[in-house]
Amino acid sequence: MWDLESGSTIRTLEGHTNWVSAVALTPDGRRAVSASHDGTLRVWDLEDGRYLVTFTTDDALAACAVATLQKFLAAGQTGQVFVVRLIDSDTPYKGRIEIRFLL
Repeated sequence: MWDLESGSTIRTLEGHTNWVSAVALTPDGRRAVSASHDGTLRVWDLEDGRYLVTFTTDDALAACAVATLQKFLAAGQTGQVFVVRLIDSDTPYKGRIEIRFLL
């Protein structure tokens, strides 16, 4: 993460084992979602840099997005879209997840 005014590094988010192909921010700016060629989708807390949830697929992910209500995440790879719905919690990204719709 960088300070946009100074260009200085604020924090490095570590955890993926291959290229990060996409990053999406939640509307409140408190969380980031990253998709990687290591086949994982990670949700990060931007205040302390820790990852909150990891979703693993069988292949590299090429894209990710966050729905406005912050209860849905989507990631894509060739021919598939994975939708993650976060449920059983009032706090985004804590609780059980329900996974996968294929195109």
